[in-house]
Amino acid sequence: MDQTKPIRVMIVDDHKMVRSGLSAFLQAYDDLELVAEADSGERALALCHKHHPDVILMDLVMPKMDGAETTAAILKNCPAMKVIALTSFKEQSLVESALQAGAIGYLLKNVDADELAAAIRQVYEGKPTLAPEAAQVLIQASRQPYKHGIDLTEREKEVLALLVEGYTNPKIAEELVVSKSTVKFHVSSILNKLQVSTRTEAVSRALQENLLNK
Repeated sequence: MDQTKPIRVMIVDDHKMVRSGLSAFLQAYDDLELVAEADSGERALALCHKHHPDVILMDLVMPKMDGAETTAAILKNCPAMKVIALTSFKEQSLVESALQAGAIGYLLKNVDADELAAAIRQVYEGKPTLAPEAAQVLIQASRQPYKHGIDLTEREKEVLALLVEGYTNPKIAEELVVSKSTVKFHVSSILNKLQVSTRTEAVSRALQENLLNK
């Protein structure tokens, strides 16, 4: 890697204020260069091919394509790019989904500017970086024996019940009076907790193990 050139950074976040704040922060560092901003996973895929960033700051909870799905899609086509999940959440399911998708870093949005700059430099060199909170979540998870379905929240059980009934995400959002992105977050969390990769597998496991009656 050529250390004489600035590290090329792309921001992916569906909130304009977040993108503006990160953009302003990047301008303070001579060795970091903002090359693109995307407000969705789909847009991020297109901009990656156009601008070839070295490091991507990836929000995880976004409508349509979430951050983990976007990360996996980007790295499938451009495996040399490095992704830092930058989110407000530290739930185990989100941390695991981001890392399984190929993110090399996981930081919370309350990180200060110097820490984020240092993390960008670190992942650019291929060195993983985790927020202490995210590392703690993984450590705690590794110490606890896994039991299918035991850790589903009441809301996740409601979403799973609707999945069993064949509801689509838009229909679930309508039924529970929440946003589609919130539903997608819950579905992703359910899949992670049940250790399955598809909605069909989640429904099958829910029925086989009678999860909704526990």
